[in-house]
Amino acid sequence: MKPSPMIEPPRLRDRVPPQAFFGVSAIFHYLGPSFAVLLFAHVSVLGVAWLRIAGAAVVFAVWRRPWRLAGRLRPAQLGVLVALGVVLAVMNTVFYLACARIPLSTVGAIEFLGTIVLAAIGVRNGRNLLALALAVGGVAMLAEIRFVDAPLGFAFAFANCALFVVYVVLGHRIANTGAGLSGIDQLGAAMLAAAVAVTPYGLGGATRAFAHPSWLLAGMGVGVCSSVIPYVTDQLAMARLRRATFALMLSILPATATVVGLVVLAQRPTVQDLAGIALITAGVALHQESS
Repeated sequence: MKPSPMIEPPRLRDRVPPQAFFGVSAIFHYLGPSFAVLLFAHVSVLGVAWLRIAGAAVVFAVWRRPWRLAGRLRPAQLGVLVALGVVLAVMNTVFYLACARIPLSTVGAIEFLGTIVLAAIGVRNGRNLLALALAVGGVAMLAEIRFVDAPLGFAFAFANCALFVVYVVLGHRIANTGAGLSGIDQLGAAMLAAAVAVTPYGLGGATRAFAHPSWLLAGMGVGVCSSVIPYVTDQLAMARLRRATFALMLSILPATATVVGLVVLAQRPTVQDLAGIALITAGVALHQESS
C-alpha cells in the first residue's frame, strides 16, 4: 500500500484574500507620493522621482536579486520587463510633475479614468455595468476638472493616466507569466530598468540630497512606500484576480488619494468630494466577478 503523498499547507500569502493585498496597495499608492510632495520643498520634482525609483531599485536588488532571471527569460519576456521599466520611470515622473501643480485627489481621479476601459472590457452583466457607471460618476465628481486652472498639471495627469493603464496591463502579464517565474522577481528586474531610464534626466536634480542624509533617507522612504510596497502587493493581487476585476477595484484609488491628501497634506475635501467617494465605494461593492 503506497503512502499518501504529503500535501503542503498553503503559504501565508495564499491564505490572505487578494482584496487585502489590494487594500494595502491602495493606501501606499498615495501615502508615498504625499511624502514626496513634502520633499519637493528641498529637492526638485525630477530629483524626487529619481530618489523614489533608485531607492526602490536598491531594495529590490538586495531583496530579490533579480539578475538571477537573466538566463531564464525568453527575448519576448525580457522585452516586456524593459518596457515595464520605462513605463514605471516615465509614469512616476509625470505623476510627480502633476502632483506639484494640482491636488493629489484630482491626480488620483484622473489616473483612474483610463482603467475604466480595462474594467469595461471584462463586463459580463448588467450589475457590472451599473457598478462601472457608479464608479465613473464618482470619479467625475472627484475630478472636478478645470483645465484653465493648471493646464500643464492636467496634461501631466492625463499622461500619467495613459501610462497607468499600460502598467496594469504589463503588470498583470508578468504576474501570470507562469513557468516558475516570480512576478515579484520580474518586477525587481523592471525596477532596475526603470532606474537606468530615469537617471539621465533625474540624477542631476537629486544631487542636492546627497549632502543631506535626512533628505536622502526620506527619498529612500518614498521609494519603499511608493514603489516597493504597493507594486509588490499589486503583484500578489493581480496573480489571483481577473484583470477587469483588478481594474475596477482601482476606482477606489481616488477616494484613497482624497483621504491621504487630507491627513498628510491638509487638502480638505468638499461635500462633492465626499459624494464622489460614496459613489466609488458603491460601485466597487456592487461589482461582481463572473463565475
